[in-house]
Amino acid sequence: EFESCCAANLDESITAASMAGAPDSVALLLFFLFWYVGNAFYNQYNTQALAAVGGKYGGLTMTVSTMQLGVCTLYAMLLWLVRLNPIKLFGLQMPEKMSLPKITMKDLMATMPVGFCSAAAHSAGVFCLGADPLFGQIVKAGEPVMSALVNTTFYGKAPSKAKFICLLFIVAGVAFASLKKGADGAYALKFDERALLFGMIGNTFAAFKGSENKKLMETKGIKDRFAGVANQFAVTEVLAFLISLPVMFATEGAKFSEFCNLLMTKRELQVGLAISGMSFYLYNELATMTIKATGAVTSSVANTAKRVIVMVYMAAVTGKALTEEQKIGAAVAIGFVLVYSVIDDVVKAMSGGKDKEKKTK
Repeated sequence: EFESCCAANLDESITAASMAGAPDSVALLLFFLFWYVGNAFYNQYNTQALAAVGGKYGGLTMTVSTMQLGVCTLYAMLLWLVRLNPIKLFGLQMPEKMSLPKITMKDLMATMPVGFCSAAAHSAGVFCLGADPLFGQIVKAGEPVMSALVNTTFYGKAPSKAKFICLLFIVAGVAFASLKKGADGAYALKFDERALLFGMIGNTFAAFKGSENKKLMETKGIKDRFAGVANQFAVTEVLAFLISLPVMFATEGAKFSEFCNLLMTKRELQVGLAISGMSFYLYNELATMTIKATGAVTSSVANTAKRVIVMVYMAAVTGKALTEEQKIGAAVAIGFVLVYSVIDDVVKAMSGGKDKEKKTK
């Protein structure tokens, strides 16, 4: 009786505490801020972790990617253990309860495609950014191109004509960023092929992940069984880790003892893995919260600003300046990603306004 009484009092105190803290408007601004900070930190410490294992040709990139997901998995399990999610502390609000999801084995199997795509997108992203942190960001900004291709080919959802025109400019921007002027003044393609290849692979799986996640959420009752977006994200990250493990051992298993030795002796790797793994989990959760709380236009502007801020930050951290071609190409690609995100709503609003004028006349 005493334990049940204490549990009831604890529930009441958590409910009361959740009403305290900063106003939602202030919290939202802080969520945006820490989303950007988390993304910048992820890129910085992901680069540090990869450098500690020998860089893009060190043969341990997949291992670093998998271990980052391992950090995410440990954190998710800690959240389920304490039954509290502290993410709202970033907005100066009290933590929320996070009970274990009540999903069935059937639900888990239905989530597997999302977990697989999440694992593939993450690993490809690590390979991409590990090859070239700056050009990799430009390639990743071209995600709508692969999203349109995937949705048209596999889900029968083609983009509108207005969006299709935007896609041409996004491709043109990435293509121009791949050019470099030679001593003779002529332009030639010069870019990191590894960054381009894995960036496109990552964008493809990110597109599949979005569509598969939408399908998953249409399953009757699954939202209630997950008991919140935080639980769904946690389950997805755990599945992504478990899926990545056999791939890691199949491709880089022969060097795992070398990785363990580096992990035990190199502080740069220890810090890089821990911070990149945690910041990856936290900034994705903050991004989900901000996008859910704002409209399409606000989230698109925020995402565009994030790309620019991260590129500038990584240029400062790595000491590698963007070329003029990369600056212009990135501006065009990222700018039209923003336009792509809102163009249908703009066209709809304009056509709606014209219809009202006709009716008035």
